[in-house]
Amino acid sequence: MASTQQPPASGKALVFARRAFSTLLLWVLVVAVFVSHWSWAFLGLVSLLAVLSCIEYFRMLKAAQVACFPGFGIILAVAYSLGLHTFHLRGSQAAGWFDGLAVFTALAGAFTLQLRRPIRGLESLQGVAFTVLGFVYIAVFFNFAARLLFITPDAFETPGRVGELGALLLLWLLAVTKFSDMGAYLTGSLVGRHKMIPHVSPAKTWEGFAGALCFAQLAACGLPLLFPPLLPVLGGWGHAIALGFILALLAVVGDLAESVVKRALDAKDSGRVLPGIGGAFDLIDSVCFTAPAMYFYLQWIQPAA
Repeated sequence: MASTQQPPASGKALVFARRAFSTLLLWVLVVAVFVSHWSWAFLGLVSLLAVLSCIEYFRMLKAAQVACFPGFGIILAVAYSLGLHTFHLRGSQAAGWFDGLAVFTALAGAFTLQLRRPIRGLESLQGVAFTVLGFVYIAVFFNFAARLLFITPDAFETPGRVGELGALLLLWLLAVTKFSDMGAYLTGSLVGRHKMIPHVSPAKTWEGFAGALCFAQLAACGLPLLFPPLLPVLGGWGHAIALGFILALLAVVGDLAESVVKRALDAKDSGRVLPGIGGAFDLIDSVCFTAPAMYFYLQWIQPAA
């Protein structure tokens, strides 16, 4: 008797549907935060994603039986986020010494914890190295997204609220980064033929890379047209286009960097918080590279902007 069961939907279509659903929910949340303009909402969202990503990172390490200090790393990520954001909520930029103190604490603390364990070759250094790496890579780098909110002239005009220009800068960063991710995914899925770095990510193609660059420019140039006050903060069209290309390149590098981590630890996704996307770390991997780059770039051009 012939089976009447319908064939299952294609794997790619199912992943695309789940990814689209998760992306829509995320953008609804992001839009709600941007509309509110409340400082605590912006900083709370950044802190939540940073801490969740750190938890996922250390969970992957533990699953792979890699030496590390997960409790210390997570506590440090929470303390760093709270400390950094306290500077912002008090109406000032974080002091220059704060990051140095945080890295010193991470390194000195990890070595101190290692003193309690027997020396086992490279494993003893791995415990320190992987703990510090996770803290700097995720907690420090991703929190540059929050720093962008407070580098504009109107940052502290209204206590407890983010200035319009700062919110637009963060929106521009997220749009360029995520359009780059989306362009790589869509173009690679539809016309991708030539593998880019198969030993790191078999799905990445050069066609997808070209799509990432093109889609990033749509956001980089489109948002200043929709929000004209954004363009002077970016330094004009030349800087907006140049920074758009830089962020697109780093978005790809950031995505591949997490792929290196996951392949080294034999993990498919960092978590299951977001259907079709994975975990929080899968969501912010690109921003961990693009946010610091944009912050430093804007600081560099500030005298000329």
